[in-house]
Amino acid sequence: MPKSASAESAHHPTNADFIVVSNRLPVDRVSTEEADAGWRRSPGGLVTALAPVMAAREGAWVGWHGAPDEELAPFHHDNMDLIPVTLSEDEVELYYEGFSNSTLWPLYHDVIATPEFHRTWWDSYQLVNRRFAEAAAHAAAPKATVWVQDYQLQLVPQYLRRLRPDLRIGFFNHIPFPSPEIFAQMPWRKAILEGLLGADLLGFQRPNDTANFLRSARRFLGAGVKAKQVHVKDNDEQITHIARAEPFPISIDVAQIQELAQRPDIIARAQQIREDLGNPKTILLGVDRLDYTKGITHRLKAYAELLEDGTVKVEDAALIQVASPSRERVETYKQLREEVEGIVGRINGQHDTIQNTAIRYLHHSYPVEEMVALYLAADVMLVTALRDGMNLVAKEYVAARLDNSGALVLSEFTGAADQLKQALLINPHDIDGLKATIARAINLPPQEASRRMRAMRRQILSHDVQRWSEDFLTTLAEKAIRDDS
Repeated sequence: MPKSASAESAHHPTNADFIVVSNRLPVDRVSTEEADAGWRRSPGGLVTALAPVMAAREGAWVGWHGAPDEELAPFHHDNMDLIPVTLSEDEVELYYEGFSNSTLWPLYHDVIATPEFHRTWWDSYQLVNRRFAEAAAHAAAPKATVWVQDYQLQLVPQYLRRLRPDLRIGFFNHIPFPSPEIFAQMPWRKAILEGLLGADLLGFQRPNDTANFLRSARRFLGAGVKAKQVHVKDNDEQITHIARAEPFPISIDVAQIQELAQRPDIIARAQQIREDLGNPKTILLGVDRLDYTKGITHRLKAYAELLEDGTVKVEDAALIQVASPSRERVETYKQLREEVEGIVGRINGQHDTIQNTAIRYLHHSYPVEEMVALYLAADVMLVTALRDGMNLVAKEYVAARLDNSGALVLSEFTGAADQLKQALLINPHDIDGLKATIARAINLPPQEASRRMRAMRRQILSHDVQRWSEDFLTTLAEKAIRDDS
């Protein structure tokens, strides 16, 4: 039996007023070589945003704890009741690596990679979604609020409503929602739309994602859509409830990033990073999961051409590319890693000198302290995603620039581009345009850089992740009051 069930206070919550349901629990196992040593809260904005709500509402969190074929009893950690959902090794392969990340992920990111449609994956996806819904239904108090998170669990809202029609159900999609023309490829499109429409309130990152969902509901279900609302009917054509879809762009824990950006040890670390690179005039930074949606190869191609044509000199500039490991058992991700590392090797082989490195490539994950040091060290942030629900790295960079210096080159295909309009916006497919914008960012006059950064910081400071969660939950509560009246 894992130590977690005894090291933490064992708990069996069955009466929670607020429940979050996500693929993963908000904790990571902390282990030593001798024994399992318990749990620690996971980093990330979602956990930060919802932890205070959990504490105030006696909340519970339903999710997988990360180890296949291991059953854990519910337990209490850090003001949260945690309800582990068990996944087998086969289910991790079929539901998670298969349907979630080799079917839904590429389809929802505009088919940058080819999605695969396998009936065994879909069967596993349904089975696992039902298990998550049952766990939430069992833990929920009468008329509780349940907030389901992301594309792995799109069937949970409908399953929950069937099990517990008294619940107030929200759903938030953290990734894009595709156009009906792309979503049409999904063999189980009706079932997914019906699953999502089990929610009272659906949240998306961008207005366009919201519109895509509503258009798909109208086209593939024949649903009546008016003023962002769908009248959901049962098999007898009776209206069961009204589902509302709205954009709620997610943000970051601004206070944490700003606090770290002022710490003397992190400021010193940023200076050390510059010194380790030979104190170049300009440091450029890319921070991404190693994912084909992030446009890393486009960025590297543009930077290589800038070096080749002499616009950028290796003696004057260095690019740091952090590529965090991601889904390394999925074949397309294995291929991407080989491609990126091959490109970096060729660029460095052609342009490095004894004293200077063109690209410092780091295939690691780093704690937030090191990331903030990198943000402080970098003069130019490169976010070149081909498709991205939001991109929080762009917002973190802006939040860290307390002196209003620095330049953000930002793909127009990210959700962040809707809020950070003063960034230097680019189409990452246009390599010549990307090159010109990188060169412009390197040479941006300090006064213009400060004006742009100041405007972006104003936006982020007034729209942090706490406001995101408050806006969603307030809208859900107000909708429930209207529906009940």
